[in-house]
Amino acid sequence: MEFVTEMLEDLRWFGFEWSEGPDCGGPFAPYNQSERHSFYRAALEKLSAGNFIYPCTCSRKDIRQAVRAPHAENDAEPIYPGTCRDKKRSTLNFRPSTRFAWRFRVPDGETISFTDRNCGEQKFVAGKDFGDFIVWRGDDVPAYQLACVADDAAMQIAEVVRGADLLVSTARQILLYRALGLTPPNFFHCALMLDDKGERLAKRHDDLSLRQLRERGETPESLRQKW
Repeated sequence: MEFVTEMLEDLRWFGFEWSEGPDCGGPFAPYNQSERHSFYRAALEKLSAGNFIYPCTCSRKDIRQAVRAPHAENDAEPIYPGTCRDKKRSTLNFRPSTRFAWRFRVPDGETISFTDRNCGEQKFVAGKDFGDFIVWRGDDVPAYQLACVADDAAMQIAEVVRGADLLVSTARQILLYRALGLTPPNFFHCALMLDDKGERLAKRHDDLSLRQLRERGETPESLRQKW
């Protein structure tokens, strides 16, 4: 909770304002994902009922060993080779003795297209640019893709603004919206902030975090001019 408080403080210092959220409430509470498990579980059950997902027991090591040809996705997330695609499971109950994740079965060969409000027309081919992706982890936690879709739909989000590195994630999420019978929001993908070496800023660059820059005496105005 300490880190969440610091994050909100840093965002306010930088100049962001919001009318609803975990610190001030709102009509779509709760806003902490740890309190929204029932929303994600309901979405998972709907995907299961529509036969859009399947259980997968593969580890990352298993996938890397199975993938021999180069694929579009990066080394950290190679395209899933479909090892568990034919497995069946009639229940969504997780048991410690059979740990597995749930993967979304993408429509191989289908082109997923959308118009980004910043980057323009985007097209990704399912099975080529991205493969079957995890929607529920083996430790009984919803994955990023499912949580985003469930939250944005429940909170009636009209436009999602995020980094351009997540364009391919939007293609995945559009498939989830469709499978869940939901209307996707509009998307605006921004250029990434880079360091002086041209690498994108990430958690590992703690010296360039808002908190560290603020403690060095930087001002919101000076940071906006730099980036």
